Amino acid sequence: MHQVYFIRENRKIEVPEGTTVLEAQRLAGLRPDAPCGGAGTCGKCRVVINGRNVQTCRTNVREDLEVDTAPSSSFEDAVILTEGFSRPVAFCPGVSVHTIEFTKTVPGDKRSDWERMLQALEDAGVPDTEQFLPDPELSSSLYERCRQGGTWYIAHTDREILDICDEKRNFCLAAFDIGTTTLAGYLLDAANGQVLAVESRMNPQAQYGADVIMRADYALAHGTGELSGCIRRELNEMLGCLAGRAGRETADILQISVAGNTCMHHLFLGISPASLVHAPYTPAISRSMVFPAAQYGLTAHPKGQLLMLPNIAGYVGADTTGCLLAVRPDRKKEITLLLDIGTNGEMVLGSRDRLVTCSTAAGPALEGAKIECGMRGTDGAVDHVFYENGVWRYTTIGGQPAVGLCGSGLLDLTARLLKHGFIDENGNLESGQKNPKTFFLVPPEDSGNEKGVWLTQKDIREVQLAKAAIAAGIRILMNTLSITEEDIRCLYIAGAFGNYMDPASAGTIGLIPSALTDRIRPIGNAAGEGAKIALLNAEEWKLADRLAGEVEFVELAALPEFQDCFVDELEFPTQG
Repeated sequence: MHQVYFIRENRKIEVPEGTTVLEAQRLAGLRPDAPCGGAGTCGKCRVVINGRNVQTCRTNVREDLEVDTAPSSSFEDAVILTEGFSRPVAFCPGVSVHTIEFTKTVPGDKRSDWERMLQALEDAGVPDTEQFLPDPELSSSLYERCRQGGTWYIAHTDREILDICDEKRNFCLAAFDIGTTTLAGYLLDAANGQVLAVESRMNPQAQYGADVIMRADYALAHGTGELSGCIRRELNEMLGCLAGRAGRETADILQISVAGNTCMHHLFLGISPASLVHAPYTPAISRSMVFPAAQYGLTAHPKGQLLMLPNIAGYVGADTTGCLLAVRPDRKKEITLLLDIGTNGEMVLGSRDRLVTCSTAAGPALEGAKIECGMRGTDGAVDHVFYENGVWRYTTIGGQPAVGLCGSGLLDLTARLLKHGFIDENGNLESGQKNPKTFFLVPPEDSGNEKGVWLTQKDIREVQLAKAAIAAGIRILMNTLSITEEDIRCLYIAGAFGNYMDPASAGTIGLIPSALTDRIRPIGNAAGEGAKIALLNAEEWKLADRLAGEVEFVELAALPEFQDCFVDELEFPTQG
């Protein structure tokens, strides 16, 4: 055994000889940035040990070590999008609180205390009270309540009594969007649906890989325990922060809804993702589900419920269902395209007549991973790039010295290089600089990392792969509906990348059809909005299953024409 001391975190841990420093970080409860999951290919997990800059995944513990994690990119300071488009819905939640009058028991009344309580609920206007099955735990308190009589407050769903209170409580609801990269949580007042608090975090599963395939592979090799445990703990911490910020108690949270892509859904529940990584790539479970929140490590009301939104297909998950609830393209006469650009690109095309969906493996390049100077959207990330009169300009998040490229900056830089002839249609880079296959945007002396910020030929290839996957998916869905881009009246783009990207740049590189750039409507974290809607209106929660079932899934991998379409889309559009 050897001791590893993490200097900046002031944390020590003993690990067996041969353990990688990356594994030691995980065991110590740290959150290392490892987009490749420890495969040694991304170079993002660098730290300083004995004056040497090393990769933690390729450095084994052979003696006691002191580790300075300063070179690692920040994992906690990312700008996380929590706001999103939503439509108004009637406030009619699946959990209600009714006031009843308990009359004292009188001789000759043979009804049980439970039956008398149900009658009081019926008198208060609650229908179908026979649906409420007796609860031994709650029933044990009814005798004293019936003897005393008086006013009581019953919290219930349409099938279950959750609480019996002798005074009003500030009950609340919580909604979560579990993204591959980020988490967003919302606390709502159960009395009126008002948002009380918002909390966002990075997904701690990122230390096991930037994309869902890496995490699924890790789960298959090591079990789901680590991945399930870290995400449940994070959501539980977020519940505590949400309640604290709103001046509420976690014990007053009656329902928690969760949306996420299919892999995040499975890993949160501890379900093996084996069916997702082996043909025909189907979910283990797709329909909506309700569980006791405590069963999944969430601190809420003792009888608090966990509501899992339904998945649509193997790689079209409950996050897309949430987006559908927020936008409701199934009610629109005109044809719309809903696009969520992330490590996986999910899209839904159509109208009230027909909706089709697919998923493309865009990879994490547009979120900064697999890019040599790529990074998340934190302070110092180049977020926009301009080229005017032969002069390159850029802006950074927080106005800090540049240290890397986030997704929107990468998109802008690639588009500007293409538009002004530094990149040709095939993606070949001729920078005109000392190394023609590398373009330096920020020289070392002007940067915040003493190395500078640049783009390589390999980086451009990663952008081509990502944009081709998304563009090919759009093209296949249009072919499925026998329409052209001119028929699409609105392009809804969900997610952080879509919110911050320059539409013109997206059209320039062919990420989206150029004809749609003036029809774009960013809708932010629509998945989180959908998770909120499922709590605000019980009928919308039921509708989620119908929407997920009615959308037609197009399996791109099964279509012979997809590969040809993908190859065609690898090229950049010709610049006029």
